[in-house]
Amino acid sequence: MEFRRLGASGLKVPVLSFGTGTFGGSGPLFGAWGNTDAGEARRLVDICLEAGVNLFDTADVYSDGASEEVLGQAIRGRRDKVLISTKTSLPMGEGPNDAGSSRSRLIRATEDALRRLGTDYIDLLQLHAFDAGTPVEEVLSTLDALVRAGKVRHVGVSNFAGWQLMKSLAVAERHGWPRYVAHQVYYSLVGRDYEWELMPLARDQGIGALVWSPLGWGRLTGKIRRGAPVPAGSRLTATAGFGPPVPDELLYRVVDALEEVAAETGRTVPQVAINWLTTRPTVASVIIGARNEAQLRDNLGAVGWSLSAEQLAKLDAASRTTPPYPYFPYHRQEGFARLNPPMV
Repeated sequence: MEFRRLGASGLKVPVLSFGTGTFGGSGPLFGAWGNTDAGEARRLVDICLEAGVNLFDTADVYSDGASEEVLGQAIRGRRDKVLISTKTSLPMGEGPNDAGSSRSRLIRATEDALRRLGTDYIDLLQLHAFDAGTPVEEVLSTLDALVRAGKVRHVGVSNFAGWQLMKSLAVAERHGWPRYVAHQVYYSLVGRDYEWELMPLARDQGIGALVWSPLGWGRLTGKIRRGAPVPAGSRLTATAGFGPPVPDELLYRVVDALEEVAAETGRTVPQVAINWLTTRPTVASVIIGARNEAQLRDNLGAVGWSLSAEQLAKLDAASRTTPPYPYFPYHRQEGFARLNPPMV
């Protein structure tokens, strides 16, 4: 398993990590993903560790804390062998202080996560969303206190806009508080919006991308094909409304290219889609998920081999879309291209 530095930090993470949204799954979203109990979770963790995957990602909002609890049970007795990433800020109740990133909320959320996970520190704590109602100074000074207390080792964010992340980095630098080193983002062959602004920002500022939903919210599993209905039992039938939309023509164009490359390489469609992401700038780790051992082993097969330059170009061409303003106007002009070389 390849390990990469997480942004500008000294922490090294595996190029594949495991997302535990299926652990203890309940409710209309997470229940549709899966309902892995502690015994099954321990087996999946075993397989990950055997393959060199030691980073496990969760969040307090996943099944109202059940994912953290099941993960804690699955890693019991081997905390020193794993890295834990969890997230907070999304609503965990109906109370006025049950959401956001205020000082009281962050401290309470961290203590609750530590209890559910059965540990005394979190390797990477990420804000699950930007809290526009709390001053950035309050957020970052609280995270600084949690790091100094030894309860959190690194901090990051998820789903931030470029200005939100850049403002936070500037405030952290001004006060000497911990800088965000990770940005958990949606990125896939059918969702390349990350490249327009967040990727250049990440490369400039030393932010490592942790990629969620690398298979385009279940669309790039190899089961969806042009001219065929969504297969019975697909989680898309119940959860498509929760995830990022994808135009049909883009989806089928990408699926056609994936199937061609899969046939050329002898790999599965998901393996090709995940492997492509590992070649992209700023990507530190791609978060894979699995409801069972077979899915996990297939996803683990996405690394340890390389796509050819021609295959990468084929996938890039099939998935490329025109960026919106202000990212597109000058890309066709030679002078602008010299100032802003494309990322490959």
